[in-house]
Amino acid sequence: MRPSRGTTVARPEIEAEDSAQYESRTDIAVFEDQGYKKELGNRQVQMIAIGGAIGSGLFLGAGGRLHSAGPALMLVYAVAGAFAFLVVRAMGEMVMHRPTSGSFVSYSREFIGERSAYFAGWMYFLNWACSGMGDVTAAAVYVKFFFPNLDQWIPALIALGVVLAVNLASVKIFGELEFWFALIKVATLVAFMVIAIVVLISRREVAPGFETGPQMIFEHGGFFPFGLLAVLMILQGVVFAYAGVEMVGVAAGETDNPRKVIPKAVNSVGWRIAVFYVGSVLLLVMLLPSAMYSSAGSPFVTVLSKLGIPAAAGIMNIVVLTAALSSVNSGLYTTGRVLRSLAFNGSAPMFLGRMSTHGVPYAGVLLTGFIYLVGVFLNLLLPHEAFEITTEFSAVGIIGMWSMIMIAHLAMLRAAKRGFVERPAFRLPGAPFTNYLTLGFLLVVLAMTWFNGETGKIVVSGIPVIVVLLVVGWFAARKRVHEIRKHGAAHHH
Repeated sequence: MRPSRGTTVARPEIEAEDSAQYESRTDIAVFEDQGYKKELGNRQVQMIAIGGAIGSGLFLGAGGRLHSAGPALMLVYAVAGAFAFLVVRAMGEMVMHRPTSGSFVSYSREFIGERSAYFAGWMYFLNWACSGMGDVTAAAVYVKFFFPNLDQWIPALIALGVVLAVNLASVKIFGELEFWFALIKVATLVAFMVIAIVVLISRREVAPGFETGPQMIFEHGGFFPFGLLAVLMILQGVVFAYAGVEMVGVAAGETDNPRKVIPKAVNSVGWRIAVFYVGSVLLLVMLLPSAMYSSAGSPFVTVLSKLGIPAAAGIMNIVVLTAALSSVNSGLYTTGRVLRSLAFNGSAPMFLGRMSTHGVPYAGVLLTGFIYLVGVFLNLLLPHEAFEITTEFSAVGIIGMWSMIMIAHLAMLRAAKRGFVERPAFRLPGAPFTNYLTLGFLLVVLAMTWFNGETGKIVVSGIPVIVVLLVVGWFAARKRVHEIRKHGAAHHH
């Protein structure tokens, strides 16, 4: 039932037209969710939420960032984590309004219109296509640790094959695999934290001549050893480390009781970021001077090998391997759903809307898999820098997509004000102020990319190219979008 309209509305004919448009968008949105199986349980969604928040960005990337920004990395993780949490809360509120596998693409469509859904969906695809190429490569690099003489493309191909097969089988098997991947990551972090706390309490030295403890944070160059600019420089990489937190929204469409499960999963993202990211960096800087960490290896391996734990490097390699595979797994899962939502409404080629009898949007999953395969071979041909550039581009995709989540949420607030929808009880705190604050933060992150060396400049120069491609694509798809819009959901049946 729709809440009663305010009495101050002028021009009722405009209001009625808006209302009709809004209802037709909602009808299509309801249709697009047909065919999915509600097979993800509470335990799997909780783990998808954690797994999405903890990636190789922490296990591997934290070393180089500690080296270049010092203990202030904690602050960056905390600030970026707070904004990541706001994005997830905004997402959670829209999920409570209407759970769907089309996720923020579907909400952009419902509250703003097809053009913004098209933008949100393709930016998300850009993010996962680029980062997935990187992750397939990363997985191959980690396997080489155990089999140094193996050609890199072989493990990359095997990893991709396995994860693709899992995704095509059913959402239940995907959820199960993701559950175990996430569990390995969490168990490792917890084990590391326990060891670190024991070392700190027993006042044991990790490196000769360096006394462990809180004073370490402020010695050896202080909290900001390289100044504030060095801290701003790593912002983009940190935002990239949090990419995937929005997956909870996509999983909602295939959860058996989303309105009960999702608020729990969303709220847990906040404290997990605090404990795992901020907590582990705090422990790392109390154990060793930040200059001793490097981008060449995982900071956790640095500490554990100095403590003389023999298999540390091997164990951590298995963990980062699962983190990379988990990311490939999630990329295939989410892009398949988002591409189906786009195809269903004419913003992507129609064949991408195809669904298997097991409720898997296999055409979209296969297209993403094909792009990852291209990544495997690109990696053979291109030097390392070219690869860096693709992963940097995925950060642009994340910024675009997080911005769309915040803008769609603002549009939802507007729709609620006009009486088209009722805001759920589970809300984004401080909206609309927090929306504008987050959008401002994302703009700063994008601007800082320019100063990020040669790759940063290439990425920023590439943004106009992405914009041109999106505009050309929109003009190509526009006619089909309007056709579908005109005939409504009946067009699909």
